[in-house]
Amino acid sequence: MSELPPPTVPPNTPPPAGGSYTPPPPPGGSYTPPPGGATGGSSDRTLMVVLSYLWILCLIPLLTKKDDAEVQWHAKNGTALLGVEVIVWVLFFIITHFMAGMIACGLSTIECVVWLGFLAIRILCIVKGASGQRFRIPVITDFAEKM
Repeated sequence: MSELPPPTVPPNTPPPAGGSYTPPPPPGGSYTPPPGGATGGSSDRTLMVVLSYLWILCLIPLLTKKDDAEVQWHAKNGTALLGVEVIVWVLFFIITHFMAGMIACGLSTIECVVWLGFLAIRILCIVKGASGQRFRIPVITDFAEKM
């Protein structure tokens, strides 16, 4: 086994008189900072947009990112979608428990299709929001914008 010399650290040299001093690049490769000096703000925004459409988790971006208008739009849209989904769930619950026989069975099938529709809308909103776009749900978005 061969002995490797310890790594050398460049001496801390003061800037030359009358000029500016640029420190040497860090060892181990080249590092270029992200343009505009941003360090991960977009991933935080993307996470908050995704949370906006995950049922009750929509309250997290609604309450924590009050200074970001884009996240607030998605959070309000997700909250309104959650509200409509809860109302539809309660209506289906009431109707299916007072119906009997074949009508309740057929209504349960319709209920399953409605939930798949809500899931498809949520997935579409997440995909559009993560790419920086907005998806307007016809009646729900209008209601959310009034909130």
